[in-house]
Amino acid sequence: MLSELFVSRRRLHALRDRPRGELLGGFARHLVQAGYAVKVGRRHLRGAEHLIDWVDRLKRPVEQLDDAALGQFARHIKRCGCRDFGPVRPATVLPGARSFIKYLRRAGVINTPPATPTPPDPVLLIAFCQWMRQQRGTSEVTLGKYRPDICELLARAGEDPKQIDAGLLRTLVFEKHRTSGPSMVGICTHALRMFVRFLIATGRCASGLDAAVPTMAHWALAPLPRYLPPHQVERLLASCSRPSPVGRRNHAILLLLARLGLRGGDIVHLRLGDIDWKDASIHVCGKGRRPMRLPLTQEVGRAIVAYLQDGRPTTPADALFVTSRAPFRALSGASTVSFLVAEEMRRAGVVRPSRGAAHLLRHSLATHLLRQGASLQDIGALLRHQSVKTTQIYTKVDVAALREIAQPWPEVSPC
Repeated sequence: MLSELFVSRRRLHALRDRPRGELLGGFARHLVQAGYAVKVGRRHLRGAEHLIDWVDRLKRPVEQLDDAALGQFARHIKRCGCRDFGPVRPATVLPGARSFIKYLRRAGVINTPPATPTPPDPVLLIAFCQWMRQQRGTSEVTLGKYRPDICELLARAGEDPKQIDAGLLRTLVFEKHRTSGPSMVGICTHALRMFVRFLIATGRCASGLDAAVPTMAHWALAPLPRYLPPHQVERLLASCSRPSPVGRRNHAILLLLARLGLRGGDIVHLRLGDIDWKDASIHVCGKGRRPMRLPLTQEVGRAIVAYLQDGRPTTPADALFVTSRAPFRALSGASTVSFLVAEEMRRAGVVRPSRGAAHLLRHSLATHLLRQGASLQDIGALLRHQSVKTTQIYTKVDVAALREIAQPWPEVSPC
């Protein structure tokens, strides 16, 4: 694989004949398979070569490289006077050295753990997560949101569930209420309540303790959904259809959000096999891992085909949408999708009325369908709501329909 990055025979022989040349060859193979550009691959390989030269001069085995050694190498780079490498900049050398250590760790050459290993989760937390996956189909993202509050509870109560009482639960919620916003308080109360229910279901604590978790004041359907007018949605879609790999990918993502009402997490979890081209449908597994098939319109299908044929890089990952830079892998999360949508809105000159960019298109679709006469049941089915109460929030933005049912206030002229 070195020959795919270098043409000069002299350079190839120098790399192959030097100490640890087989490791550099394997690293070059990894860079090529990961889809790195030739220029970036050469730069990373140069950083790895410099790291090996530095280790050899210190007479340290490569097998003992760790994050501490990488820090020492970084300090060496700042004052480097190595004759074979000339003046170097940390920004061009350290990324390659860091990637080389990660490659050696994955290949089993070095077994040194990261400098700051993650402490193991408490036994009760591990059992709770397993129970939530099996009994409720809870996603890893949701469990990650629950983890901090449950860890705080276990840090105060210890591993003995009998130490968890109503006073401790209420104290945690009230402390969260004083330092955090409503959404974080809601996550805290829900996490504690579900954890106590897990303890009750597994016989670890008395029944009824979940009622001790206080419910903070929250009025259902109080907020108005933020949305974009149809002409701004079309403006966004038109500005995104650029003849470039990133433009094709983002255009397909925006169409899935704006036409099918998918969530950002749905986009991340889509796989190549989720699209049934013969049946013109797409398989979506959303909240609670509830699978559903949605119709694949011709507009959305064409955008996905354009991305797959001339936009999606070659990668072993089976995710439908992958990153545009090597190493090519699935998008990291729903926040990445929101960031992409926000960037496209900024480029199109569309002002966001709220923070959530990806979910904004979902709200816009529901609002537009309601104003076009679609029923709440149809909108709820498309958005995959479990309850019609969730869909009812969109009735507040249909001002024309609300005017027809508004009653005049006494001694005040009607609207």
